[in-house]
Amino acid sequence: MMGWYNDGWSGGTWAAMGLMMLLWLVVLGAAVWAGVHFLRGDGGRATATPTPRSVLDTRLAYGEIDAEQYASLRRLLDGQSAGTVSSDHPHP
Repeated sequence: MMGWYNDGWSGGTWAAMGLMMLLWLVVLGAAVWAGVHFLRGDGGRATATPTPRSVLDTRLAYGEIDAEQYASLRRLLDGQSAGTVSSDHPHP
């Protein structure tokens, strides 16, 4: 009857200990991934670089430039000289 409560390190005990170690490795890996992913400078989101055209559109929308400046700058972006009038926008 002596020793019935302690039957040693059986196979089930080793398997449980191995699973516990695996669990902690997964938890540690998830914590490292989350730290790298969420603590980057962009908040974890990949941001696209704005195009010159979208910056120009935004400046017009916020009232930083007027329609004449917008048209002139857009012609420059499209590869035309600022003094020429584009064919898609007839000048009155």
